[in-house]
Amino acid sequence: MLFLYNLLIHIAVAILPIIALFNAKIKLFVQGRQASFSILKQKINPADRVFWIHVASLGEYEQGLPITEELKKRFPTHKIVLTFFSPSGYEVKKNNTLADATLYLPMDTKKNAKTFLKLVHPEKVFFVKYEYWPNYLDQLKKQSIETYLISGIFRPNQVFFKWYGGFYRKALTAFTYFFVQNQQSKELLSSIQLNNSEVVGDTRFDRVSQILENDNTLPFLEELTQGKTKQTLLVGSSWPQDEKIIVDYINQTADSELKIVIAPHNIKPEQIKQLYESIQKPKQLHSNYIAGTTDLSQTQVYIIDAYSLLTKAYSYATIAYVGGGFGAGIHNILEAATFGVPILIGPNYKKFQEAKDLIQLGSCIVINNEDDFINNLSKLLTNDVYRCELNDISSSFILANKAATKKIFKHIFN
Repeated sequence: MLFLYNLLIHIAVAILPIIALFNAKIKLFVQGRQASFSILKQKINPADRVFWIHVASLGEYEQGLPITEELKKRFPTHKIVLTFFSPSGYEVKKNNTLADATLYLPMDTKKNAKTFLKLVHPEKVFFVKYEYWPNYLDQLKKQSIETYLISGIFRPNQVFFKWYGGFYRKALTAFTYFFVQNQQSKELLSSIQLNNSEVVGDTRFDRVSQILENDNTLPFLEELTQGKTKQTLLVGSSWPQDEKIIVDYINQTADSELKIVIAPHNIKPEQIKQLYESIQKPKQLHSNYIAGTTDLSQTQVYIIDAYSLLTKAYSYATIAYVGGGFGAGIHNILEAATFGVPILIGPNYKKFQEAKDLIQLGSCIVINNEDDFINNLSKLLTNDVYRCELNDISSSFILANKAATKKIFKHIFN
C-alpha cells in the first residue's frame, strides 16, 4: 500500500504542473511549493527552537490561531513555522505576523518529508483538525517528534475505520496525542486501539469568543444599517446555489426596509458581476464604495467583494445566512453565533459538529429550498421574542464551549 501511495504522489507531482497551465488555483498550488524550501533556509536557522503548525486552508488556520497565539505568548524566543496545503488559505494569510515562516507544505514524498524536517527541526508539531500525510507522519514517528492533532474530528465512514484502512491507521500511530471535538471521535479512535485521546472541544470557540473584544466597526455598514437600527440579513460565504435563493427573495419578496449584505465565498470579478447584475433592487459594490462620497441612504443590497471583512460584518446582522450548504458543505457558523445571531443554513451540514449542536438547540435552522428560506426568515424578522430567544441560545453556546486551548496546553506543557 505504501508503494502504491508513493507512486500516486509522484504521478501527481508530475501531472500537476501540466494542469497548472490551464487552472489558476493549481498554478498557485504548484508555483507556491517551489519556494517552500528556500523560505525555510532563509528564515529558520539550525540553532532555532521551532514549533510547526500545519493547516489545510483558511478555516483550519482560524481554528489553529488560539494555539499559535498561545505558543507565541508562552515561548517568545521560539520560532513558528506555519504550513498550508491549499492556496485559498495560503494566499490570504501568507503575510500574517504570528508565524516566522509561512509556506506551502511540500508534497508528501519521502524525500520532501526528510528535507522539510531537517530544515525545520521542530520540537513539537500541531496538525489542525485533519490532514494526515503518511510520509510526513512516518518521519515524525521515526524521529520521535511530539505530534498533536488539534480539534480533531472523526467519522465512521473515514478510511481509518474500514477493513482496508490499515495503511492509514498506521499513519495515525505517529500522533503523540489526539485532542478531539466530541465523544464519538474518541470512541472511534479507541475502536482501532488508539487510546491516547481526550475530548477538549473545538479551539474555534476560543477564537470566535475573542472577536467580541475587538473593534468590529465597519463604517460602510454603520451607514447602511443606520447605526444598526435597520433589520439586516447578512449572507456570508455564499455560493451560486445559495445566491440563487437569496436573489430570488430579494427581487420578489424582500421588504424594501430590510438591508441585505452579501459576502460571497468567491470574489472573482466575473462572478461578482453576475451576482450584481442579477439583483433588481438598489445595490452597491464595496469595491466602488468611497467613504464620505458614496450615498448609501437608498441602498438595500450591499455586496462585499473583498476578503477579511465578513467576521466584523456579522456584528451588524439581525439574521445570518451562512453559505455552502447547497454544495460541498457549510462554512463557519461560529462567527455569526458569537454575535448572538440566529443562523440559516442549507442541508449539507452533517460533517460539522457545531452545526448539529446548534440545530438541536434551535438557533440554527436548516432550509431545503426557497420556500423554507422565506418562511423561516419571515418568522425571524417579525417575531422579536422568538428571535431574541435564538440570539441568547447562540451566545450561550459559544460561552459554554470555550477553553479548549487551555485544556490542550495544560496537557502538553504542565
